[in-house]
Amino acid sequence: MSDLTTKIYNEKCPSCGEGEVFFSKGNVFLFKSPKMRKNCPQCGKVFEKEPGYFTGAMYVSYALCIAEMVAIFLLFKLTPFSLDYLAYFLILIVVLLWPFNFRMSRIIWMHIT
Repeated sequence: MSDLTTKIYNEKCPSCGEGEVFFSKGNVFLFKSPKMRKNCPQCGKVFEKEPGYFTGAMYVSYALCIAEMVAIFLLFKLTPFSLDYLAYFLILIVVLLWPFNFRMSRIIWMHIT
């Protein structure tokens, strides 16, 4: 795995690659959203550069969600279940993966900007 991929996967600071970006991962079952640090604990980098900085992360989140839905659709086609249940299953998967998508979209956005 490349260094960039490792930093994104481990949710590390885009500058130093050591500091944790999130101090709380969130839990969909406990209705807790992920909590992000304001600065890197290692190098002091400010994560939110300006108000509205993470607006672009919504597009990354959308792309992640579409990729997940396409993968689920292709896997669903291999099962004997009717496609009538696909919408319910997709909604369930999107809700369950919400904290993951939130964290990954922000991490990816920080690394590409």
